[in-house]
Amino acid sequence: MKGPLVVLGDALLDIDMVGRADRLCPDAAAPVLEDVTEQARPGGAALAALLAAMDGHEVVLVTPLAEDEAGHRLRGMLEGRVRVVALPGGGSTSVKRRILASGQSVARLDSGGSGSGCGPLPSEVEVLLSRAAAVLVSDYGRGVTGHAHVQELLTRAGQSCPLVWDPHPRGAAPVSTARLVTPNQSEAALFAGQLESAGQHRPYAHNGQRGGSIQPSAAPSSPVAAAAGQADLLLKAWGVSAVVITMGSNGALLSYGCGAPALIPATTLGRVDTCGAGDSFAAAAAGALANGALTAEAIQYAVAAASSFLASGGATTIARSLQDDPAQPQPPGDPAQPRSPGDPAAPPERGAAVTTTPPVGSAAVAETLGRSIRARGGIVVATGGCFDLLHAGHIATLRDAREMGDCLIVCLNSDDSVRRQKGPQRPLVPEQDRAEVLLALACVDAVVIFGEDTPERVLGRLRPDLWVKGGDYVGTNLPEAAVLARWGGQAVVLPYLAGRSTTQLVHSAAASGGGAAARNGAAASDSPARPLAEGVNR
Repeated sequence: MKGPLVVLGDALLDIDMVGRADRLCPDAAAPVLEDVTEQARPGGAALAALLAAMDGHEVVLVTPLAEDEAGHRLRGMLEGRVRVVALPGGGSTSVKRRILASGQSVARLDSGGSGSGCGPLPSEVEVLLSRAAAVLVSDYGRGVTGHAHVQELLTRAGQSCPLVWDPHPRGAAPVSTARLVTPNQSEAALFAGQLESAGQHRPYAHNGQRGGSIQPSAAPSSPVAAAAGQADLLLKAWGVSAVVITMGSNGALLSYGCGAPALIPATTLGRVDTCGAGDSFAAAAAGALANGALTAEAIQYAVAAASSFLASGGATTIARSLQDDPAQPQPPGDPAQPRSPGDPAAPPERGAAVTTTPPVGSAAVAETLGRSIRARGGIVVATGGCFDLLHAGHIATLRDAREMGDCLIVCLNSDDSVRRQKGPQRPLVPEQDRAEVLLALACVDAVVIFGEDTPERVLGRLRPDLWVKGGDYVGTNLPEAAVLARWGGQAVVLPYLAGRSTTQLVHSAAASGGGAAARNGAAASDSPARPLAEGVNR
């Protein structure tokens, strides 16, 4: 029988003091808050447990919970939603009070939470962990995860069910049986810096090669490249199965310690209160793993869940729902709306930096564009493929790739290159036509046609910061990785849109009487053998 999702860690009481600020104090440069209201909600492990329960899971929260006013408030918020197993000896309940002036956080007041860990564990905890469908460790640095008996039980739990560890800079290191560790970008940088200070160094540039064969010859040229190197170091130091670094609007980078990491993009939401986003992400990932998802599938689900959490108002909505407030906040803008040309984050206008009109697919346009983007501190993204019979899977991947930087350059296989790879009946669409169709997409800023089997030579001219491949390459050796390592570039893998592929289109055409050419063109498959998720798009 499937057991509960067990959340173990530090429960907090979060209180927002929200007011209107129209003037400053006469004696100090500080806002005067008026019409102040209080919004309270569970925080830390308690918020993660509540969100998992709201997602339909049976949840048990194991946490130190004092018999004080804050502890009683927490229990009341969780009652009927989450079963609580209180650990002894944790000191007073941790309370975090944020002071928000007109929606802007101006101060935080922390109290309670002695950080003394917990006392002897009830026998019930061992039974819960032994039958859990999944375990989420929500560490907020109060000492619970450093308890020797807790570490022993979590190590055993990780051998029998998925164990997700959401770490904290003041907390314990994850146990080696953890399936997934989920630091955010600043935490990963801090952990990696501490390890390097202690004498541990990054074993290799994480650019899609196994065995540490690539040594970095330049510093990382983008936040994604930096995160990939940090994930490398953390995986080696902790000995866990996978590390995912959450990067806010840049999505989440998932690394297994071999091959190219996967980058799962997030929805662009604009300015939102990100409080609780990490708890939402970790809870969703643990819940998905409890339901039998693969790690990469769980990360895709967690990114979507965290984006939805923030878009619906985030922690503020949780507080209002617990108070039975009928008012429902509106999402902060529609992420599907295109960005206006005046938006600083909007794509560069096509051709703004180009003074000549070379043939379609010429490298000259792309090189000029790349230099222009780099000159103003932007990130150049490149991807490649045949793009024969453009379909929805291609569009999704191209859009996601474009969101990762300030321009997108597509390296397009020439007709001869496609024939060598896929047979004499391919491509179905000539190279110039394929280039024109790609350039018609708002997410594509330049196209370069290359005649080799792989685009290493043209990449050497373009020098992109990021090289993006589709999800069926996760964990495999990318031939372009060694080239990117020369200038600190990074190879990443994007998830595919399920059920779309050129091969499927060719087969459908053949089945509906498309002729011998379509049937012969289907002979060469579009997809290697290791999908990140079901469905191929190349």
